[in-house]
Amino acid sequence: MSAATSRFEGSYLGDATRIGAATRMECKICWHVYDPAEGCEHWQVPPGTAFAALPGHWRCPVCDGARDQFMALDGEAAVAETVAVSPPSVPVPPAQPVETIARLEAAFREIHTAQMRGLPIVNDALAVKAVGFRRHDERWLGALVTPWFLNLVLLPGEGDDWSTLIPGAKELIEFPSGRYEFVHANRKGVGAYKACSLFSPMFEFASMLQATETASAALVSLFDPSIREDGAQTAEIRRRREEELAPPEAVSADAVSEPAQPVRPSRRALLGMGSGEAADA
Repeated sequence: MSAATSRFEGSYLGDATRIGAATRMECKICWHVYDPAEGCEHWQVPPGTAFAALPGHWRCPVCDGARDQFMALDGEAAVAETVAVSPPSVPVPPAQPVETIARLEAAFREIHTAQMRGLPIVNDALAVKAVGFRRHDERWLGALVTPWFLNLVLLPGEGDDWSTLIPGAKELIEFPSGRYEFVHANRKGVGAYKACSLFSPMFEFASMLQATETASAALVSLFDPSIREDGAQTAEIRRRREEELAPPEAVSADAVSEPAQPVRPSRRALLGMGSGEAADA
């Protein structure tokens, strides 16, 4: 790397010169992994090329993110000395179910590779990524982005036994903004979880960054009581959103009316939550 690109936002205090020749690097936007042992077919980088030796024009082949958005996935560094780091000044959040989230991502990456590639419902600009998992009533709530859907996902807490959940069964779950329909699922290698469909298919998203930002915004909106509606509105939201985004109906030439105002979807409709039946499609 040149002097201009010798720093980045990832590990080792941002000093790219400390990245080992065999260190795998992970994009913090879409979680694509650059492995020096494999190189990068998209940019015609041969196997054995270290991250620090990538050509200056190289960018993430999945989300087009800049190289300085990559984090060190392995612990190897090019410089052996230890750098003392002061303790963080902010509280550290409780440990997340990292293994379960990783297995969830791995399961759907495998589905993408083995079953979904080339299908017309797949948006090739997107990848699989878990977004924003946090504690919610002793459980873990987050979102899962894939090239063909965006779902809310609820993982069991330490005291939960969801082994008896029946895949496909539906459940209304209460949030400050309302009640939402979740579908039970039990996937091999992941275990039981509950999912609520937000978007499917995903063609309205032009980039992975846009999809992940939407997922994060949806998670925030769930806890906003100002957008609450009475009753279980989950099944109605996609219908309303489609109506709000639909082109205005044609009017006769001699019709006199006020100029049409641009359609602005409500914050609630922005979630685009559809039937939970699509949650695990």
